[in-house]
Amino acid sequence: MKNIYAIIVAAGRGRRFGGDLPKQYCRLGDQAVLRKTACAFLSHPDVIGVRVIIHPDDLDLYRKAADGLDLLDPVFGGDTRQESVCRGLESLVDLEPRGVLIHDAARPFVTLDVIDRVIAHIETGVGVIPAVPVSDTLKREMQDGQCPETVDRTGLWRAQTPQGFVFDEIIQAHQRHRGQELTDDAALMEVDGRHIVLSLGHEDNFKITTPDDLHRAERMLQMDVEFRTGTGFDVHRFDQGDFVTLCGVQVPHTHALSGHSDADVALHALTDAIMGAIGAGDIGSHFPPSDAQWKGASSDRFLKKACDLVTERGGQIVNLDVTIICERPKIGPYREAMRQSVAEIANIDLDRVSVKGTTTEKLGFTGRGEGIAAQASASVKIY
Repeated sequence: MKNIYAIIVAAGRGRRFGGDLPKQYCRLGDQAVLRKTACAFLSHPDVIGVRVIIHPDDLDLYRKAADGLDLLDPVFGGDTRQESVCRGLESLVDLEPRGVLIHDAARPFVTLDVIDRVIAHIETGVGVIPAVPVSDTLKREMQDGQCPETVDRTGLWRAQTPQGFVFDEIIQAHQRHRGQELTDDAALMEVDGRHIVLSLGHEDNFKITTPDDLHRAERMLQMDVEFRTGTGFDVHRFDQGDFVTLCGVQVPHTHALSGHSDADVALHALTDAIMGAIGAGDIGSHFPPSDAQWKGASSDRFLKKACDLVTERGGQIVNLDVTIICERPKIGPYREAMRQSVAEIANIDLDRVSVKGTTTEKLGFTGRGEGIAAQASASVKIY
């Protein structure tokens, strides 16, 4: 099934959570809970669009949390979760989705395999709920606090999200039962007599409801950080001209560098290093020289794209290091301007960027003054 969209419900006020800040905008590591949740769906290859449903009062919080993410424009929710979801579904009609995933913003640890299983069931034409079996002994409490009864847990499951549906069926169910307050989206389909199935969820896919849940999420995040390293290398020959562009900085020289774009050999190496760290191919696969639109293009666009890919995968650039190899021009006088340029393009702190210059002691093509080479490394933190 093609045309699968995701709706992330983030319009709630989180009254059980307490505090002045809705839980979906609380910090989880160095990002908002909502941002981590959104990145899980943005990184899934079968999800072609993600829309967040927000409270009208939270627009500034949303913009800060979602800055740089390739999300559809947000939609304002209603007074209830059910009304918020209905508005979100109606906002997708013109996009003609075949399937839709509906997910709680406060479940930031949803995994790709959970999403995979939900999508697989949607493709068979049924509604699906990810869930985990109840493993604890259940007791029924009486009004006086006594618990005289043990509840049979056979066949009991704890429902999670994303819940998945054929789009036309779920939006019609929402519109037919508008104004009712059912527990989740699957309950609407059950009222209509639709077939709902369970798929295996994950214990980590819990919902942040209380401050203790947020502390648990923070502990999980600390244990679930993965560091990756990528390397890049690029070469460009000299051509006629009076300056070279290195790290986005124009450096006066007796020659220019030849290339399909602006031939910024340093930014090209850095771009490949970042893409290598996240397994996203190389600069040529994203910006092929056979494509006329990249002729003469400024290479900061390439580096920015690589950084955006890291963000979409829920990651963060830890540091960037590039070594520029040439006899001339001298790199030292322009080093700080180059560092500043890279830091601004990548939107990272200056102390996370290193730019170095070296020679090959007049050996090889760089030693003969035929061109410039650059090698780079990138460290990326993935949550």
